[in-house]
Amino acid sequence: MVLPEGLLEAVRNYLDITWDDPETDNKLAGIIARGIQYINKAAGVECNFSDENKPRELLLDYCRYARSNALGDFQTNYQHELLSLQMYSEIEAYQAANPEVTS
Repeated sequence: MVLPEGLLEAVRNYLDITWDDPETDNKLAGIIARGIQYINKAAGVECNFSDENKPRELLLDYCRYARSNALGDFQTNYQHELLSLQMYSEIEAYQAANPEVTS
């Protein structure tokens, strides 16, 4: 999977990784790719992770939990946010499919 431009650097910054290490970058790239898949599945749509938005915020936190070997806690601690993202995505999809309906 090709990561969105600048996303690896954003995750490195968020996790306070200031040293250069190809092995760390490779590991982070895998975590990011899995996080993107996880959040897209939770949302039910392909999310945009390039902009400063809720999917990107959740991805950064997913990476923090994954790097700390605490992914089991991520879903519990972010269940409300993941459900909100899913509902928002469904509303956007409905509105796109039904432009005659006003919100």
